Amino acid sequence: MNWVLFTMTTFKRLSKTLIQLVLVASAVLLHQSVVAQRAGSMVINPGFSGNVQADIDGSEFHFARLQYGGSGMGGRGRGGFGRGSWTTDWPEAEHFLTEGIDRLTNVDVTRVALYNGEGGERINLADDTVFDYPWLYGVEVGRWDLNMEEAAKLREYLLRGGFLMVDDFHGSYEWNQFEVGMKRVFPEKPILDIPDDDEVFHVLYDLDSKVQIPGLGAYYRGVTYEQDGYEPHWRGVYDNQGRLVVAINHNMDLGDAWEHADTPGYPEPMTALAYRFAVNYVIYSMTH
Repeated sequence: MNWVLFTMTTFKRLSKTLIQLVLVASAVLLHQSVVAQRAGSMVINPGFSGNVQADIDGSEFHFARLQYGGSGMGGRGRGGFGRGSWTTDWPEAEHFLTEGIDRLTNVDVTRVALYNGEGGERINLADDTVFDYPWLYGVEVGRWDLNMEEAAKLREYLLRGGFLMVDDFHGSYEWNQFEVGMKRVFPEKPILDIPDDDEVFHVLYDLDSKVQIPGLGAYYRGVTYEQDGYEPHWRGVYDNQGRLVVAINHNMDLGDAWEHADTPGYPEPMTALAYRFAVNYVIYSMTH
């Protein structure tokens, strides 16, 4: 290779890395200055319009998983909920994702233990603890069944600054089930395709590649889809200020891609892309 061309290529790569590092540092500083104002042992979070207890270990981010009820999916009792669909990929998904966030960003994250899920949060909408976390993950939401009280609590959470990412549901039937629950939360707000130039796709990583991220089982069957979910969709719900409050990953399984980060048979590029989407969602939720 020509020495000048080699030098220019190396410089461009270093410059891109430096820009990414600056963006991460800027996002964290913005989060610290805008979201968290410490007053004694309390943290005042303007996005949630109230006080929450300061985190003992000082972490900025916890993986919070949404608990929900549904037909055959476990009850709604406090601390229970059984081993229903909302537990899919637990705790491996949160373990590997929090490891990735810790490695790829400067966000101070509470890492989740691989074997017992210690460090992760499971959020029951009957409690007010949901307001302590800016980012909430809902899995297999094509099987959720939110009652009116849960829908009202989720609506309040989102309008007060929360962010919900939903994942791992496929096809037209599960979409219809998800939409019923979402309409209970926001009967007046449409579900829209997220534009390619939306900030959530560029807040850290430029996510211009929209590739269907499959679950492990589908990949082993030689396909990337499940049921009749042939095409991936990145959709969302926006509040009145234009802030994305619900990120909808339909006909994809990012949780499986996180979970199988160390599985030799699962393609590394899919895990890497799933990490980038999740990191962008996390940074977006902490800075908007």
